[in-house]
Amino acid sequence: MDAQNPSWAIRPADVDGFAHLRRLEWEADRLFESVGIGPFTADGVDHLGNAAAVLVAGRPPAGFVCVDLVGGVPHVWQLSVHPDHGQRGLGRALMGAACEWARQEGFAAVTLTTYRDVAWNGPFYASLGFAVVDILTPELEAIRQHERSIGDDDFGPRVAMRLQL
Repeated sequence: MDAQNPSWAIRPADVDGFAHLRRLEWEADRLFESVGIGPFTADGVDHLGNAAAVLVAGRPPAGFVCVDLVGGVPHVWQLSVHPDHGQRGLGRALMGAACEWARQEGFAAVTLTTYRDVAWNGPFYASLGFAVVDILTPELEAIRQHERSIGDDDFGPRVAMRLQL
């Protein structure tokens, strides 16, 4: 299957399915162990429950993207694709849907934070047109401070990125 397959139709998530999405995220995060990152622990922030948009692909979901507003700008908190469905364009399709949601809502940009050097992180987002942000807004700086406080930088350099829509 690929991201163009009708079974990958992207739609808003059902709140009742958030527990499944959290398990999916946990499975996807285990991929980081192959590059010496993790294991991760929950940071106690419920991004799904507080999100401006949570979009899923597949029934049951094989992937999702969670977007919230940070300083009035859509910010991708999480993009997760179950490892059984990786390398098929699903992450790219979910990011495209998130950016389209932002455009339709009248926003001019999307931000995120990520590992700079992990192939399916920084380089992947750069391939979508995201660029590293050198001067952070106070809101993005607060996110980076939080990431540092939970030890994310211990696993490798992280960066904030932005895509102009």
